[in-house]
Amino acid sequence: MATSEPSVTDNHPLAQRIKTTLEQLHTTGLLRQRRVNGLVSPSKVIDFSHNDYLGLSQEPALAQALFQGAQAYGVGSRASPLVSGYSIAHQQLEQRLCELTGHEACMLFSSGFSANSALMKTLFNATDTVIADKLVHASVIDGLKDSQCKISRFLHNDLTSAARIIERHPGCAVVTESVFSMDGDTAPITELARLCREHQCWLIVDDAHGFGVLPNGFVNADKVDIQVVTFGKALGCQGAAILASQDVIDFLVATTREYIYSTALSPANAHLALAAINWQHSHPQLLTQLLANIALFRQVATQHQLTLTESKTAIQPIMIGDNQRVMDIAKQLTQQGFLVGAIRSPTVPKGQARLRITLNAQHQADDIRALVAAVASLLNNSGTNTSVALQTL
Repeated sequence: MATSEPSVTDNHPLAQRIKTTLEQLHTTGLLRQRRVNGLVSPSKVIDFSHNDYLGLSQEPALAQALFQGAQAYGVGSRASPLVSGYSIAHQQLEQRLCELTGHEACMLFSSGFSANSALMKTLFNATDTVIADKLVHASVIDGLKDSQCKISRFLHNDLTSAARIIERHPGCAVVTESVFSMDGDTAPITELARLCREHQCWLIVDDAHGFGVLPNGFVNADKVDIQVVTFGKALGCQGAAILASQDVIDFLVATTREYIYSTALSPANAHLALAAINWQHSHPQLLTQLLANIALFRQVATQHQLTLTESKTAIQPIMIGDNQRVMDIAKQLTQQGFLVGAIRSPTVPKGQARLRITLNAQHQADDIRALVAAVASLLNNSGTNTSVALQTL
């Protein structure tokens, strides 16, 4: 059989670079690939991998709200917010977010990544110094690098480390998260806010994993200058928002390229996010159940002698250490009917690969007990020393 000659495209330097990179990623076990969710029947797998903390993505009343939003506004915004894509649905959502957080103004984005990245690259320039927690999200780091500002990192959640750097750079900006997405621990927001006020610094908080599940007032305008919230976690839908003073939002609306040149979040999704906020506030039992599930997981994990981190949130990491081992364990858990996140470097530091178990309000007690038993059995059989792995944090 005749073989076809390589095309010019195949021989292009970019094509060769792509091929080499893919081969390297495959060899080192770091090749990320998409997986179609839903190929396994929901009745056969219990999902502990997503961030839908309150289970709102599956709430029939909110599916109806999305339908009603689409009927009222159409399925898309059709233009950027500064052309004709800004509707009453967007405005009402922004006003509700301001009511909840105490900020003067708000602007919406289609994702948390775009909100964080756009905020950092627009707000700062090469004359600025920005002090960030060592573990802030990739979207923050990418935006800061694009801004060309000087970045100084303090040890994760370490107030002494933060204070030492802040004292050298009064009048700067400090960036942290409320709940850290890979470790599940919470930042000392109150203490950081006090430190920033003492040195005339702004405090910016990525509240993606905290909004809707942390206590009211943990992050708000009384403590932080700029707050980023997302709708794809506790609210179970899509989108994000930056909340700040009126001047900051006016500046961002006028100068943020991602906002000016992107089609706006669909008004149907804005209508849905507002409905999700109101649903969450009128059903406090959802948060109560989530907290009960977190407590049960930690109790049963301790009984099975699993080494836990200090996280008291829905994100409960089990440290494994080795990239390939965490993938193998996650695959075996899937075969047993449990879907969990397998997080490897470079998402986390080398040697800190982990199972990222994420709890939600819809998990049943028997399912949580069964998951913990399965994890404990696999770890015992694989000989993983979670105590040693945890000490590398």
